[in-house]
Amino acid sequence: MSHDMRDDEGLESSNQAYLRESNELSESFQKSARKRFSGASGLLFEQAMAQTRMAVCLSDPRQEDDPIVFCNQAFERLTGYDAADIVGRNCRFLQGPRTDPEQVQRIRNAIAAEEVAVVEMLNYRKDGSTFWNALHLGPIYDDEGNLRYFFGSQWDVTDIHLARSEERHAKAMAREVSHRLKNVFAVIGGIVNITGRSLNVREAAQSINSRIQALGRAYEPTLDDAFMGTIEIGQAIRSVLKPYDPAGDRITLEGGEVRSEPNAVSTIGLTLHELATNALKYGALSVPQGEVFIAWKQDHDAEGQRILNIDWKETGGPKPPENPECSGTGLSIADTLLSYSRGRLERAWEPDGLRATMTLPLSA
Repeated sequence: MSHDMRDDEGLESSNQAYLRESNELSESFQKSARKRFSGASGLLFEQAMAQTRMAVCLSDPRQEDDPIVFCNQAFERLTGYDAADIVGRNCRFLQGPRTDPEQVQRIRNAIAAEEVAVVEMLNYRKDGSTFWNALHLGPIYDDEGNLRYFFGSQWDVTDIHLARSEERHAKAMAREVSHRLKNVFAVIGGIVNITGRSLNVREAAQSINSRIQALGRAYEPTLDDAFMGTIEIGQAIRSVLKPYDPAGDRITLEGGEVRSEPNAVSTIGLTLHELATNALKYGALSVPQGEVFIAWKQDHDAEGQRILNIDWKETGGPKPPENPECSGTGLSIADTLLSYSRGRLERAWEPDGLRATMTLPLSA
């Protein structure tokens, strides 16, 4: 029992010595600050540190373990610790199990190199709750160029950090990108129209513009997904083909959820646009009773790689000529785009209309 009491007494004595040393460090800094900022400057410094909403602390790298020697009231409010609990301790006491070791190492590297660093890390308050801390760290030198302190400002960015990881942030960004993208397509379309009129090639300009609009329709509904790294193919297909079936009774779409990288949108969108344009001019969509059936699915090639198959089937259209052409400017563009993506478009005319199959590798 007496042994335990001696241990407790020793621990209490050690804590008291620790607190005395911490107070001495804080008083030493305050004296240094008063000397450095005498008169009105000193008063301004003290008031600024007391009133600022930004948490500020200073550590002394000349002391063992680089202890904190000053903190303002905002630092106390942010962390939940009193100054007596803060001064004399290394700032690592704010770290915890979920603090990113890479960010901690960045701080250590900056201190070792006497460099400025800005890190965002998860810290812990006295009550155990967490907050995301935007820490700005930098060295302070005296008149002789000797390192005296490290300055640290902390800002609670928990709300901002959480917003980044939430879907609403991605959607907000998607809306902004969508707005900008529409403007870009509108500008390009305007340039094409003006050029077409000036060169007296309005028909060619209209053809180019229709492709630009198809690209815009293909990209717009997939922007939310694009921020996640992949897009849902069905959204792009529906958006591209919607203008060709205003009543919703001429084109039938069938397919499950298939995801791919965003770059696939342009190839898919333009190819379907060319097929639909041909159907509207010469195929099933050129007559009242004609219909188009489109189905898509994920499959695998001979090497086991994921591929996308899109089947296009026209029925009820006019009888095709005996030797129909399976190419043209639009479809040639589609063939070229598909070849860049290691895809292909196979076409065949049957008595009741065109059959086409688009095959495209899925890289995501």
